Amino acid sequence: MTVRLREMRWWDIDPVLELEKDLFPEDAWSRGMFWSELAHARGPEATRRYVVAEDEDRIVGYAGLAASGTAPDSDSAAVGDIQTIAVARGLQGTGLGGRLLTELLRAATAFECAEVMLECRVDNVRAQKLYERYGFEPIGFRRGYYQPGNVDALVMRLTDPSSVQGTEING
Repeated sequence: MTVRLREMRWWDIDPVLELEKDLFPEDAWSRGMFWSELAHARGPEATRRYVVAEDEDRIVGYAGLAASGTAPDSDSAAVGDIQTIAVARGLQGTGLGGRLLTELLRAATAFECAEVMLECRVDNVRAQKLYERYGFEPIGFRRGYYQPGNVDALVMRLTDPSSVQGTEING
């Protein structure tokens, strides 16, 4: 099986929504949320990078990053925020999440982000270990962030996204 990464486009929204609803049934993003993110992902003023992982003609993963504002210790550098990373159930633990994360960190470097932030469920140990392997460190909690269920989010930060190298993707 060969999985390739490429830029997410509008025609990917429906298959991405199917995967989103399977993986995150209680707090799945809406079609409008994906449309809004993709509207900021192209052109000279782009502030988003969304990619899909495709196995032949099937979407098996996706990820997105938003860049905004300035880093606390910088006059001009942006802050990246990983919005989402998802991998189909049958491919979790295969390294695909790491490939998606690497691509988002490459995008953060291109956006001149001095740091990258993310939140993950406190009970998602697999994701936490992935982020830690890439240099993310826990910096706090957001109480009751994930609904329903009132599950806390662990907030993590990477202070040098340019230190992570990845492979080129089709674009």
